[in-house]
Parts: sequence; structure tokens; C-alpha cells
Amino acid sequence: MPRDGRPAKCIRVLLAEDQGMMRGALALLLGMEDDIEVVAQVSRGDTIAEEALLHRPDVALLDIELPGASGLDAAAELREQAPDCRVLILTTFGRPGYLRRAMEAGAAGFLVKDGPVEDLAAAIRRVLSGETVVDPALAAAALSAGPNPLTARECDVLKASVDGATVADIAGRLQLSESTVRNYLSSAIGKTGTRNRAEAVREARQQGWL
Repeated sequence: MPRDGRPAKCIRVLLAEDQGMMRGALALLLGMEDDIEVVAQVSRGDTIAEEALLHRPDVALLDIELPGASGLDAAAELREQAPDCRVLILTTFGRPGYLRRAMEAGAAGFLVKDGPVEDLAAAIRRVLSGETVVDPALAAAALSAGPNPLTARECDVLKASVDGATVADIAGRLQLSESTVRNYLSSAIGKTGTRNRAEAVREARQQGWL
């Protein structure tokens, strides 16, 4: 037993959260668990894989909405570059579409942030043991919501339009013709049951499809 009272083998955790206060509080609370050690804290999604390769965590605890790259993108990257690292998504936004995308990206768990830290610590232990841990209410919502109706290209076009970009801007950004962009936008608006591009983006985000 080491001098600090921790077991010889602690669960090594990488914590990715862009809000400094939240990140520090989570690291402090998890560090109080006898068998958990936070070995890396990350504020950007595009540095997660690099830090994971450097610190070799057993579990990566990832927020979804991060600068640089989303936690979902980072989860897919970890699956390729650090396959031994289990991924647990922890987010404020319990959206059914996010859960589906997280599972597709290889995440082993998905929890919302309003739960007690004891449940989070237990979830970390469970995913490391090979279990899949999902918030029950969110799992039920995901099953009733059905799959994402948008194609990958329709999602790309909606994402490219969130800052008020014109059709010409989107076409240039995605290397598509303007008529193709209009077709994708029209299709996305129809599938989301909305009236215009802004409403389609809002609905797709609310569902967790973007």
C-alpha cells in the first residue's frame, strides 16, 4: 500500500471538460476515491488523443461539447489510437441522438452531469470491468426517438450553416455545388419537420443529431 493510502493499482482517468471550475471540481471529487486517480485534465477535444497516448489512462471521461473537436469525435479517435482506453461520456445534454452517436463512436457509457459523484465513480469502475453503463431515462428516450433521419452530408451542410453562412459559403466550404447544397438543405428541413434552415439546425441540435 502506497504512503497516501491508495491501492497499488488505481484506475487512471483522463478528464476532458472545457469549463475550468467543473473540471477542477470533478478532478477533486474523483481524486477522493481510494481507487481512482485523475492523471490528465484536458480542456479541448482535439488534444484528447494526444494526452491519452501520453498518460495511458484506463478510462477517458469526456464532455461532448468541447472546443477543437467534440467528445464524440474524440471517442472515435481513441477507439483507433488507444483501444485499451474505455470511454465514458458525461454531459449536460441528455439527448437521444447523442447517445446513439456515442455508442457508434465506441463509448462504453453515457451519463448526464446531474448525478452524484458516487454514481460516476461506480460507472468508471463498471466500464473498466467491461460493462456498458447508460443513464436509464436516456436509454428509454433513445429507443423511442428512433434513428437519426439525416444523412451524413445533410448533417455536414447543417453544421456549415450554423453561423449564418450563405449557400455560396457552404458550397465553397464543403466543395459542393450551390444547387447540391440547396437540395441537402431542403431535404434536411423536410426530415426535421421544420420551416427553414435555422429551425432545422435547432431541431437537429435538440435531438443530438449534430
